[in-house]
Amino acid sequence: MNTAIRLFVVLFALCLVAPVQAAESVRAEPVRVEVLFMNHGPLRATINDLRTLFARYEVKITVAWHDFESAEGEKFMESKGITEHIPLIIWVNDKSVQKIDGVDVSFRGFPSGTGPAMFQGSWDMDRLDKALEQATR
Repeated sequence: MNTAIRLFVVLFALCLVAPVQAAESVRAEPVRVEVLFMNHGPLRATINDLRTLFARYEVKITVAWHDFESAEGEKFMESKGITEHIPLIIWVNDKSVQKIDGVDVSFRGFPSGTGPAMFQGSWDMDRLDKALEQATR
């Protein structure tokens, strides 16, 4: 009888630990962030802000940078179906549009209030931070 109780306790403990370990392994996969950018003066301040923001997420994200005007960048654009002249697009887990506070936010162009008006998007660093926060939970 004593052996049966011990066996039951061990099996019960394994049932409690296994789901926790499985959930942790799912979260351990870093969020993939891809950035297509033009390496021009007006965008450099934004690029620096992005690097600062991304550094806060350390191992929770992986970031791939794709220069719009490089051969690699052109291949990347083709793989994403990008044919327009746009200074910046950010994808979080393959999506450039994220739902933030119930609103779809597109991470395209300069952040609001920065850069040339015709290339400004409707996003800012706070919204991108929220998107990363949501994705890394």
